[in-house]
Amino acid sequence: MVRRPGLIDASVEELRSRIVSGQWPVGTRIPTEPALVEMLGVGRNTVREAVQALVHSGLVERRQGSGTYVLGVSELAVTMGRQIADARQSDVVEVRRALEVEAARLAARRRTPAEAAAIERARTERRDAYLAGDLDAMVETDLSLHRAIVRASGNPVLIDLYDNLIDAIGENIRFNFVTDGETHGAQAHDGLVTAILDQAPGAAGRETADYLSALLDEPEG
Repeated sequence: MVRRPGLIDASVEELRSRIVSGQWPVGTRIPTEPALVEMLGVGRNTVREAVQALVHSGLVERRQGSGTYVLGVSELAVTMGRQIADARQSDVVEVRRALEVEAARLAARRRTPAEAAAIERARTERRDAYLAGDLDAMVETDLSLHRAIVRASGNPVLIDLYDNLIDAIGENIRFNFVTDGETHGAQAHDGLVTAILDQAPGAAGRETADYLSALLDEPEG
């Protein structure tokens, strides 16, 4: 039988699009092989090769006797997740510092009124979660604030890198709240948010660098 790589590639892209779009969320089982044959309008061999390509890329995994499940929406995220699964928290903080300091500077220069409002809203939600003592909400809202700042940077490469590290960053934020809650109090990021709203890139960068350097117990500079 002649292999039809174009048909296989098209099938791979169709399956990938359903994962990336969220139609098949992370953790769910994708349709069975007969259902995929009908959905894609191709033969079984093409479906098998397309699914195997996604297995190799890390987006899905086969579970014996159960089916094929979605692992992630980005090959990069899956790969990076494997690489940093056992990373030290200090290593993650150093990477955060490299990304978030520049993100804060760029956000202070480029943020739009809508992005400024989103950052303010995220800061308020973070403060309320901290005052309520809800750890899960504290982590979620703190992460949302950092993501809002990164998105306001307007740099698509920086945004994509940050989003692909989001699980590790979320775990690092949780670790920091648990081990040093006082440093991450209700007003912990007020200076950073103010600097961004005032469009002061130098101050925004310093606030971020000082905050993350304190987590490493080392002076910035």
